[in-house]
Amino acid sequence: MRKRIITAGIILVLGMLPCRAQDTLPPYGALPSEAQLRWHEMEMYCIIHYSTGTYTDREWGYGDESPSLINPSKFDAEQIVSAAKEGGFKGVIVVAKHHDGLCLWPTETTEYSIRKSPWKNGKGHMVKEYQKACEKLGMKMGIYCSPWDRNSPLYGTPEYVDLYREQLRELYSRYGDLFISWHDGANGGDGYYGNTRETRKIDRAAYYGWDSTWAITRKMQPGAVIFGDAGPDVRWVGNEAGHAGETCWATYDPQSPEDGKKPANGFTKYEMATEGTRNGTYWMPAECDVSLRPGWFYHARENSRVKTPAELLDLYYRSVGRGAGLDLGLSPNPEGLLNPEDVNSLRQFGKLLKQTFALNLAEGAALHASNVRGNNLSGYGPQHLLDPDRYTYWATDDEVHLPELTVMLPAEKTFNVIRLRENIKLGQRIEAFTLEALLNGKWEKIAASTSIGPNRLIRLPKRITTAGVKLKITQSPVAVALSDFGLYNEPEMPEKPVIRRSSEGKVTLSSPQPSSVIYYTLDGMAPTSKSLRYRKPFIMVHDGTVKAISVRGSRQSETAFLAFGPVKSGWKIIQPLSSDTAHPAVYAVDDHPETFWISSQVHSPSAPVQMVIDTGKNQNLRGFTYLPRQDGNVSGTVSHYRIETGTDGVHWQCAAEGEFSNIKANPVEQQVVFRETVAARYIRFTAAGLVSGNVCTAAEIGILTDGK
Repeated sequence: MRKRIITAGIILVLGMLPCRAQDTLPPYGALPSEAQLRWHEMEMYCIIHYSTGTYTDREWGYGDESPSLINPSKFDAEQIVSAAKEGGFKGVIVVAKHHDGLCLWPTETTEYSIRKSPWKNGKGHMVKEYQKACEKLGMKMGIYCSPWDRNSPLYGTPEYVDLYREQLRELYSRYGDLFISWHDGANGGDGYYGNTRETRKIDRAAYYGWDSTWAITRKMQPGAVIFGDAGPDVRWVGNEAGHAGETCWATYDPQSPEDGKKPANGFTKYEMATEGTRNGTYWMPAECDVSLRPGWFYHARENSRVKTPAELLDLYYRSVGRGAGLDLGLSPNPEGLLNPEDVNSLRQFGKLLKQTFALNLAEGAALHASNVRGNNLSGYGPQHLLDPDRYTYWATDDEVHLPELTVMLPAEKTFNVIRLRENIKLGQRIEAFTLEALLNGKWEKIAASTSIGPNRLIRLPKRITTAGVKLKITQSPVAVALSDFGLYNEPEMPEKPVIRRSSEGKVTLSSPQPSSVIYYTLDGMAPTSKSLRYRKPFIMVHDGTVKAISVRGSRQSETAFLAFGPVKSGWKIIQPLSSDTAHPAVYAVDDHPETFWISSQVHSPSAPVQMVIDTGKNQNLRGFTYLPRQDGNVSGTVSHYRIETGTDGVHWQCAAEGEFSNIKANPVEQQVVFRETVAARYIRFTAAGLVSGNVCTAAEIGILTDGK
């Protein structure tokens, strides 16, 4: 039964149409299940990463780390879940086991678990504490148990698949109803594997027997959606930047990268998932996963790089606002708490979201639809666009695919956000639309876009003030079923400053709004209106951090942040002597992240690509940085490295070697901190392994010094 129609303050204006019998609007294409509908309604949730990497400063544990590392002296699941709730998130996914293989619940399947940790004398039950916190706070809970296990000696054998499925059964049976069972695509590689310390590869298409594994989920957690590269309910969007495609279909047909094989987690043409498949076979909407910090696990060096509320709002528009879900990574620190910076950012984002969408400025408008299905106003009239139900809707006759809707406001309103939704119980129908506003007595186009689905948020480049908005459906294969129309106005705040440094070390601060006053700090502290006022460029040649704010009247921007290594103007590339002519070696040290070096030498395990850099003087080096190419292509990205230092360019000492964990999916700057400070002038960087391709690439290579 359709709910009572709310008509107060709404005037319906329709041309004289012949009245005919009401038709039921037939669905179109693939349709969501009840579990998928509930998932769409959540919009946002968080995923919590805590394990050995929290203590070793690594993104992926190798599997040989001692469980004795796990001893969070102040662990508080309620503090973590509460912070997520304050941010407007509706649930959390607990990473019960990451790739290191350490289980954060007292499993019967392996000795490598929280039982062997000193936390609560081995009696701790971290997953259970998250369950209790979620129940107390009215939050939903999901589980991620990594299929890849770098600790297990069984990994790569059929016996491990049995063990993994038993771990899922334990998790499904002990922690109540779950909203999601989450699986990623990192499968196979080097690891401890019971002290064999070798590389193990699997048939990613077949090894896990996903159909049989998912059958366990369906039986034991029938209300949960299953997430993975190949779904089957929710797909990975194909990046860890937190955004879906400008066009994003909820339907999808995952494809295998190899003919004749079945797509599976870690074995799809993942780049296709960003947009999805129009008229795809499966309803398989996208999840956009991104961390609140640069990395998924806690790293103290990232405390000042927590995403700001405005950055989170932008991610919301680029994920939820494109019909996807937003999955934000949270990283408890070694004490078992979220840092104050993380909690504050979540809290302020939640406030910003509430302020933005608290009032639909279209309420009270007069709505004129060019067509209403069967002239049935109560059943399919446009008044449903302004009620709070996502599934009541305005519909048109079967033959009317390109209708128009005119929204006349009772008075002029100022806004910069427009929200549209379809009734997805009837499929994703609309393919393109335009929006116009009544400006200076004329209808002028203000926006155009494509897919709508469960959510489409249009964020205008600037605020407009108008008394009328017109929606034109410009492409649809069937009659429309639109369920929501909203106009919203974000709170105004000054834009944060832009910080730049030249190759010679000259730092300039600028604001997109010339009337703003800029204040900054150089000591890592948060700037205020009592900090240094920016008046002219200044020189900064050593390591350092600049933080800056813009102030306009009583309003203050969010903090802009940029960390610098030493200037590279005196650096010389000693090796390689030749490079790709369009991407020379100097691009790796030019302080321009948008450029990148491509080696001319073909990489091989027996002859890896190396770069030797003369930094111009002996200095105390405490670390090294590598920024992969930033053009969206991972070919040539370094996955494993060896860093050597020297004073003469002839004799070398190994300072560090290892892997850049997760760099393929999350291509952010990688920092390698040496075990001890090294006095050196020369650096030799060896690409011991590549993500893909046969030549090496680098956008920026840098050093960390003690500033002396």
